[in-house]
Amino acid sequence: MRAVSRQRIVALAATLVLAALAGAVGVVLGFPVPWLLGPVLAVSAASIAGLDTRLPLTLRGFAFFVLGIQAGSGVTPAVLEQLALWPASFAIQMVGVGFVIAASYAFLRRGLGWDHPTSLFASMPGALSFVVAAAAQTRADMTRVAVVQSVRLLMLIGVLTPTLAWLQSDIGILAAGHAETGAGEYAVMFALCGVGGVLGHFSRVPGGMMLGALIASAILHGGGFVTAPIPATLAAFCLVLLGAVIGARLRGISRRELAVLMPASVGSFIIGLGLSAIAAVAAIFALGLAPGKVALAYAPGALEALTVLAFQFDVDPAYVAAHHVVRFLAIALLVPLLATRIARNGAAEGGPAPETASGVDGGEDRG
Repeated sequence: MRAVSRQRIVALAATLVLAALAGAVGVVLGFPVPWLLGPVLAVSAASIAGLDTRLPLTLRGFAFFVLGIQAGSGVTPAVLEQLALWPASFAIQMVGVGFVIAASYAFLRRGLGWDHPTSLFASMPGALSFVVAAAAQTRADMTRVAVVQSVRLLMLIGVLTPTLAWLQSDIGILAAGHAETGAGEYAVMFALCGVGGVLGHFSRVPGGMMLGALIASAILHGGGFVTAPIPATLAAFCLVLLGAVIGARLRGISRRELAVLMPASVGSFIIGLGLSAIAAVAAIFALGLAPGKVALAYAPGALEALTVLAFQFDVDPAYVAAHHVVRFLAIALLVPLLATRIARNGAAEGGPAPETASGVDGGEDRG
């Protein structure tokens, strides 16, 4: 047992050092949001190479908590004035999600000849933990589902980050801090946001730890009760952790499996991004919303990562987070019903009983 624990410590240290170095290299090379994008690329490569890149739940939770506070600090009275437009934006988004699922399913089922349950669950845009849990109740190929979902997330980060950097020419790596902030204000902010984070986690809200902290921080900053920023060094460290969490999604997937499934993954990504972009354009013209924040809000997946990017690019993180929560909830309600129906149909055909999933995987907040 001691040897195993030592190996985990070494692997964790190697993952953190690699992620931090990749972030620093990203700064030198001029990457947009380098402390996130650099670790995503490096840890993804390490995961494919076989390194155990898992982060402990406590580290992941800490990163989500701090980044939630940071995202909530971007909420201003001007942001709150646009709340009336959100329901219409939600409606346009969900129409786009429906087309993404239908088109992705047709591509996998008819274009590549995949079976019905695998095609259906691999077509769901995001909510990976719920999709995997539901798919395990059916005869879906779990490796195909996991690879397509994970590769789409990595490609989203890789494509959207430089695209938004191009659209937002005046962006900074991290939000500028306020001139003076006392220890008392930080204590109040972290304490109240801690309550929000705990409530969010135990309420099982998607992205709960981060979303709870974001809501509490938005109330405090939007109401002018506090003005404290997250220190730049702490924010950069948490971005490195988030990048490592995203990169670790490819852990356990062999290079052969990844290569074989890459055409399906890339095709599904292009379909999802293209149809989401059409829905985003409709929302931009119909509602007069800014292109950057709609692009992040309508992107098919990754609640935590895209909410963080919204803050980094100063494009209304509350709007982005709200849309990903709506999409997540819709999929979380839909997939168990689909799984039950598929499993029932499979049993009626006389096949072997599927293995029942125990629930959400690993306790990680995933969008």
